[in-house]
Amino acid sequence: MIEQAYEQAEAAGIPVWCQDETGPYQTVPYPGAGWSPVGEPARQPHEYVRHGTAKLLTLFRPATGAVRATGVRSAPNAVLHPWLQAELTQVLAALPAVTTPEAARPPAARWATWLGHPPHPSLPPLRLLLVWDNLAGHLSGAIVRWLFGQGVMPLYTPLSGSWLNMAESLQRIVGGRALAGQHPQTPGEIIGWLEDTVAGWNAAPTPFVWGGKRRERRRRARHRRLGGSGATLADPQLIAA
Repeated sequence: MIEQAYEQAEAAGIPVWCQDETGPYQTVPYPGAGWSPVGEPARQPHEYVRHGTAKLLTLFRPATGAVRATGVRSAPNAVLHPWLQAELTQVLAALPAVTTPEAARPPAARWATWLGHPPHPSLPPLRLLLVWDNLAGHLSGAIVRWLFGQGVMPLYTPLSGSWLNMAESLQRIVGGRALAGQHPQTPGEIIGWLEDTVAGWNAAPTPFVWGGKRRERRRRARHRRLGGSGATLADPQLIAA
């Protein structure tokens, strides 16, 4: 269903956003490439003091590459949920109003497609899909009721399926750019670098495509390993003949 959302929802006018948090990042030296004079390599201290950690709350729209993120010292539900509600409120406010009747909307823009059954009559029109981890706090009645009340359908990644959340891929890029080769001394320094990197990303965002060229390369490699071609028989029963 998450794959279906990535492939069909945006074309039906339903934006898909992914939420995740990354970290904790410690105040330790981070490996990374850099430039140094010949014979004078950059050195990092082998000892460090634990001054605390930082995390990054991320809301990512793969179709446009847009990122909404903020650094925090910790991310319990009491921090994450109000932040997510505030960010989604801003996102929803920028969307056009839905005036098309439910039955006339494309299948990917209807509640029933994602719920698996007709929606409750009191639900507002579907406006956004949210790909989210299936943590216990994300399933709490309060946050789920709020999401449905705003026209947001949460799609939870299955167990061992966090790779379906494309926010994780974005976070690896941001974390690497912000911290590679650095030795932060405080959590505030980490937060500043992460948020600066997000700002730089948003200046020229890169859209993410589900599957894309990588999927096609994997498909071709699988065919080569199997020693088969892409040809098929129109009628498999001809083999018996």
